[in-house]
Amino acid sequence: MAKENALGEFLRARRAQVRPEDLGLLAGGARRVTGLRREEVALLAGVSTDYYVRLEQGRERHPSAQVVDALARGLALDDDAAAHLHRLAAPVPGARRRARRREQVSPNLVRLMESWPGTPAVILDRCLTVLAHNALGKALFDGHRHRGDLVRLVFLDPDAREFYPDWERVAVNTVGGLRAAAGIDPDDPRLIETVGELSVKSEAFRRLWARHDIRQKTHETKRFHHRLAGELVLSYEALTVNSAPGRQLIVYQAEPGSPSEAALALLGSLTAESAQAPENLRR
Repeated sequence: MAKENALGEFLRARRAQVRPEDLGLLAGGARRVTGLRREEVALLAGVSTDYYVRLEQGRERHPSAQVVDALARGLALDDDAAAHLHRLAAPVPGARRRARRREQVSPNLVRLMESWPGTPAVILDRCLTVLAHNALGKALFDGHRHRGDLVRLVFLDPDAREFYPDWERVAVNTVGGLRAAAGIDPDDPRLIETVGELSVKSEAFRRLWARHDIRQKTHETKRFHHRLAGELVLSYEALTVNSAPGRQLIVYQAEPGSPSEAALALLGSLTAESAQAPENLRR
C-alpha cells in the first residue's frame, strides 16, 4: 500500500464521491471533475484553496485538529471516516514488530463461544481472518474455498455471489473494514499482503479500494444462501476483544420465531450429527 501521501489520496477519493447539490452548492454547467472541486472543499472547510491543494499534493501533511474537523464537515464524512482522517493527519509511530507467529486465541474465549451451541460465533483479526470459531460458526462458512478468510471469500471465492445475495453491499463493507484497519496499522505485513493480492486478482476489489470508504464492523443484518440451511437472515454484533487489540468477536443471531431461526437450528442439528458420526463416514 502506498503511504507516501495517504492523506492526500484519501481527500481526493472522498472529494470525488460528494455531489455539490448534496451540500447545497450549485453544480453549474459542465464540470471537468467528478464530485467537488478543490476550491469548493476549501470553501466548505473555511481554508484557502492554496492550502487545500497543498494538502492533496502532500506538500502539507499535518493539518491541525480543527482543520481536520472542518475538512470532515466539508466532505460530509461520517464518524468512522472522520476518525480515519484524523489518524492520517497525525499518525502514531508504529511499535517495533516482533517476528511473525501464529495468532493465539484465549482458551477462555474459545470456551465461551463453545457454550453457545445455537449461536454462530467467530473471532476475526484486523484482516478478517478467522482465528477461532464455535461449531456453528464454522458451519456457517463451511464448504467455501476461503472459509477461513472472509475478505478472500468475498472477492476470490467462486461461490461468493451466491452465498451473499447482497454481494455488492457486503463487498463495500468488507473493503471499508479493511481500510479502517489500514488506517490503524498501515505497516501490518499481512494487511499489505492481502491488499496486494486482491488488487491483482480482483477488479471489484481494486475499484472499491480506490474509493477509500471507511466502515467499522459494528452491527448489521446480513443475508446468506447456505448450501445446507438455505436462506438465512442473520444480525450480527461485533464485540471488541479488549485483551487482544485488533480482534473482534462476531456473534450472529436470527430473529426469534423467524424462518431463519428454524434454518439455523437445522444447521446446528446437522453440525452436531456430523460431529458425532464415525470418522470414516465424515469423509
